[in-house]
Parts: sequence; C-alpha cells; structure tokens
Amino acid sequence: MEFNTDLPALPKGWVWTRLGEVSELILGQSPPSSTYNEDGKGIPFYQGKLEFGEIYPSPRKWCSSPKKIAEKNDILISVRAPIGPTNICPEKSCIGRGLAAIRPMDRIESLFILYLIRSFENIIAGRGTGTTFNAITGNLLRGFEIPLPPLPEQYRIVNKIEELFTKLDAGVNALKKIKIQLKRYRQAVLKNAFEGKLTQQWREAHKEELEPASVLLEKIKEQRKKESKGKFIELPPIATSELPELPEGWVWTRLGEISIKIHYGYTARAKENNVGPKLLRITDIQNNSVNWNSVPYCKIDNFEREKYLLNEGDLVFARTGATVGKSYLLKGDVPEAVFASYLIRTIITNSISKKYVFQFFQSNFYWDQIQKAKVGVGQPNVNAQLLSRLLIPLSPLPEQHQIVAEIERRLSVADQLEKVVEQSLKQAERLRQSILKRAFEGKLVPQDPTDEPAEKLLERIREEKESRSLIKQKSRWKK
Repeated sequence: MEFNTDLPALPKGWVWTRLGEVSELILGQSPPSSTYNEDGKGIPFYQGKLEFGEIYPSPRKWCSSPKKIAEKNDILISVRAPIGPTNICPEKSCIGRGLAAIRPMDRIESLFILYLIRSFENIIAGRGTGTTFNAITGNLLRGFEIPLPPLPEQYRIVNKIEELFTKLDAGVNALKKIKIQLKRYRQAVLKNAFEGKLTQQWREAHKEELEPASVLLEKIKEQRKKESKGKFIELPPIATSELPELPEGWVWTRLGEISIKIHYGYTARAKENNVGPKLLRITDIQNNSVNWNSVPYCKIDNFEREKYLLNEGDLVFARTGATVGKSYLLKGDVPEAVFASYLIRTIITNSISKKYVFQFFQSNFYWDQIQKAKVGVGQPNVNAQLLSRLLIPLSPLPEQHQIVAEIERRLSVADQLEKVVEQSLKQAERLRQSILKRAFEGKLVPQDPTDEPAEKLLERIREEKESRSLIKQKSRWKK
C-alpha cells in the first residue's frame, strides 16, 4: 500500500493506514416512501445531517423495510452536502443515501474514529464533487489516510478529548446563555421604548413643547391626499380597545398611513458584468448590513430604473421564504441600485423618523403581527397590502428621535458584548480543533512503551478481514 510521501512522522508504535483498512463502509440507500413513517413503527431512519446532534442523532422517521442498516456504535457520516459531519449510531437503524455508516473493526475504538474524522472534516468536505450537489464516494472515504495508535492509546486519547471537551462545552454553554440573555435584553429595551417607558421623564420635561402625534398624523394624511391625485385609499380604522394603552400624545397608526409608497421590487436576472445598476436581493442582506461589492448588477431601462431606484432612508422587507418579515434600512452608502422582486420597499414620509420605524420592526410586537399576517406553509409570505396594515405606536416627532437615541445607546452596549461572545465562541471552536490536532499527532497523551504497536493490531485486523472474506466466498459457493 502506497502512502503520501508528505505525511508527517508519527510517534513510536503508531502507523499510517487507510480508513477502509480499519473499518467497513456501508453506503446508505433510501427505502421506498411507503415503508417509512413518523409513528415510531420499525427502526429509526436517518437521512442526513438534519437529524444529527452533538454525538447522537434524533430520529424523525422510522422504517419497516430498510434497505441499508447501520448498527449500534457505527459512525454515521454525511456524504451529501454538507459533506463530513458525523454522529454515532445509537441503535440498529436504517440509513438513506445521504449517509454512510463506518463500522470500525473489533479492535478499533468507535469514538476514536469519530473524533479522528472530525479533525479532518474540512478535508473530507473539500474532496466532494458534483454539479447538482456535492457528494463524496465510498472509494474516496475508504482511501483516506489516517494515523493509528495502539488500542490502549486510542482509549486514552478518547478519554482525554472528552475530559477537555467537557470543560470547553461548559464555557461554550455559558456563552450561549449570555447570547440568549442579550436577545431578551434587546427585546426588553424595544418593548419599553415603544410603550413610552424609556422616554417617560424626557416626555414629562418637554410636554409643553410636544405636538401630539395625532396632529402630525393628520398633516401627513392631508399631504398624502394632495399627492394621491384622487387615488387616496383610506385604510381600515384601528380598534384601539384591543391594543396596549399608549402614553398621552401618542397614537396608533398603520404603516400605510405614514408611507408615501409600498411596492414590490423589479424582476430581473442578476448579472456579474458590471453593467447597469446593482440588484439588491434578500440574500445580500446579512446581519443588518449589505456588502455592496458582492451585490450583482441587472439590465433595466431608464423608466423602470427611476421606479425602482433605492435611496437612503428606504425600508425594504423580505416578503417570502425563511426570512419573511426581515427588514433593512438603506443607509448613506447605497450606490445606484434597484431592489429585486422578493423584496417590498416602503418609502416613509419625511415627517416621520425612519430609524424609529426601523427599530419598531425589530420588536416582538412587530414580529407577532408578521406571524399572524403571513400566509403559506412551505413558503410563507406577506404582501404589500398586509404590510400597509401593520400597526405602529406613533409618538410625537421629537420623541421619536429621543427614543431612537435611547435605543441605540442601550443596544450599542449589547452589540459590543455580543461581539466579545462571538469572538469567544470562535476561539473555543479553534481550541476544539487544536485539541483534535494534538490528539492525532500523538501529543495529547503520553505513549506507553508497553502498548502493543499498532502495526501488530493492523496485521490482526487484516487477517480477520481475510477470514471474513473467505467465509463469505464459501457461503456463496454453497448457494
């Protein structure tokens, strides 16, 4: 057997081998849909990474007539995108074609193979091929070169990894709890903001100067009527008796009552040829920001360009899919760009703080309305009419600016803390990979010179595989 000449030297007693030398690989095969169910009848049926946990998968379906079987303690590996994630099979199970089962030979520790594969998961993923979706072949998996220590050292390595991972996981769980607390804190800030509690003292100090929001709303309505050219549409009245009580000077309104225009985006094919304006899509909006350098272009005539051209202060909404309801406020960095058809734009009147409206769209009260308004099961969506009817608690304009300032001041602290948490989580993941790297370089636990060398172990495994092969051949001859 020939190996890569660039393989690093191993500790004494270790040996380079291939995954297929120390295990049996069973490629999954999906059974007919008539044979699986969600009622727990049959054996667990695993199809891919979606069912994976940290170590063990959780079944969503069961199968009464499996095609391919994974046994207890087999390593399940995802062989179709995403390639590489692993779990331990907790019991006899059916596996679909998105998975393969790696069954270590009797003298190989399953958890050792699991952690070993996780240490080079990125390399496995990089070997995937395919046009429709990435996948990796059984031959490639069998051919992976792996370092093999003596069996007692395999146990020592696994024990040490789990000891270190337990400590690491405790820290990671604490960080994740902080993230949850920060999310709750953000919602508490927004709730207090739009109930008027953040600006209660400010409002009391400035009450003589504040024009009621109802007066502001009436002015906006008159302006909208003038500009509608006889096409003004009155929105349904608001039943305030069913809504939370607002501070004095505030009023409930609808998004359509403070918007100049709410409309769908432009339908066009995205292009990378640097010709025409940029075409902003749902996928270009990540973590409340847009990397305009990665946004593609589109072909559009001058008339349509004017209709769909984005401006600072515009609000766009995802109207369909998993991110339905997600909003983005266009900032001052917007280049010449139009917006795609899966987005809805609302142009807020200049008499209202755009930031105030945007912050409201991050609140639970807004999201509760979206959950009730969206339609469709497989592909939930909202339309422009539904958006126009969204309820918004409106404060006087000066108070809107004050509320935005109070929100930004408080949330900036939370944002900074979340960055620290994210950095710590990334550092924990790097440490996890470092532990695995040291483990399979033979640097995590000391070697014991009395351990039987892995070469001897490998010889016995080969003899065992040959013996099994002969038994199978004799069985075929008898048939």
